[in-house]
Amino acid sequence: MKRTKPPFYSILIRYLILLILAFSLPIFYKILTPLTLLSTSNILRIFYNISTTQDIIVINSQTFIQLIPACIAGSAYLLLIILNLTIPLSPKKRAYSLIFSILTFYLINILRITLLSVWYHEGLRFFNITHTLTWYIGSTLLILMIWFITIKLFSIKEIPVYTDFKNLINVRRK
Repeated sequence: MKRTKPPFYSILIRYLILLILAFSLPIFYKILTPLTLLSTSNILRIFYNISTTQDIIVINSQTFIQLIPACIAGSAYLLLIILNLTIPLSPKKRAYSLIFSILTFYLINILRITLLSVWYHEGLRFFNITHTLTWYIGSTLLILMIWFITIKLFSIKEIPVYTDFKNLINVRRK
């Protein structure tokens, strides 16, 4: 007979990991900034002459695009991880849902930055409003959309934080 750990230990471990990750946001940016810069510049290289330095992409030696932390969206990745770790899941399901949600956000973010870079370089008339809307509203909606797709794909029935809280109360009652 397999002995299972009480839910308290699983919850404690997951929330300790979250606490550590919350203080590790600068590491997210250290990893994601070069990856995002490289991916975006490689896509742009198909259409333009591209050069890069640190966090800047130069298109045709005339348009400079700086990828600031808001472009990289490290906090969005952290939010997806928080949503994932605040529900009880099997390790396999958690790994797959994390990979799916993070990879999906990464790819869409690369496409967003690439498209906005092209529009900026080409002088699109509505660039500023488009950039602002995708920054403030689009990113929030994107995270929600990815989370709901993750819920559907991986048949997640639990509610972040609430399910853990309910499980802790049930354990305490026993």
